[in-house]
Amino acid sequence: MTKATDNPFASFDLSKMFADMKLPGIDPASLAATQQKNMEALTAANKRAYEGYQALAKRQGEIFKENMEQLAGLLKNASPAAAADMNPAKSADFVRQAAEKALANLRELSEMMTKTNTEAFELINKRLQENMEEIKKHIPTGMPK
Repeated sequence: MTKATDNPFASFDLSKMFADMKLPGIDPASLAATQQKNMEALTAANKRAYEGYQALAKRQGEIFKENMEQLAGLLKNASPAAAADMNPAKSADFVRQAAEKALANLRELSEMMTKTNTEAFELINKRLQENMEEIKKHIPTGMPK
C-alpha cells in the first residue's frame, strides 16, 4: 500500500470537480475515477523513473570512485624504473583492458537506463490500454461508424 505522501494527487478529489458537469452520456463519477487512475499511473511511472535514475547516478559514482582508486594505485606504483620496464606489448594490453572495462561499464549503465525507461513506459502503456477499454465501454454499440 502506498503512503499518501507518495502520491501528490491522493488527497485531490476529482469527483467533486466533475460533480456539477452535465454532459449527455458521460458519467461524472466514472470520468473522475478514470482521471484518478491516470494520475496514479503517472505518479507510479515517475516514481519508478526517479528510483531508476537515482540508482544509475549511484552506480556512476561507484564507477568513478573505482576508476580514481585504480588511477591512484597506478600513480603510487609509478616510477621512472617502472616506466622504463613497461614494454609496448604491456602498454597495449593495459590500454586494451582499460577500454574493455570502460565499455563494460558503459554497457551496464546503458542497460540500467533502458530497464528504467522500459518499466516506466510499461506503467503508462498499461494505463493507456485500460483507458481504451474504459472508453469502449462508454461508446454506444448502435452508433454509426
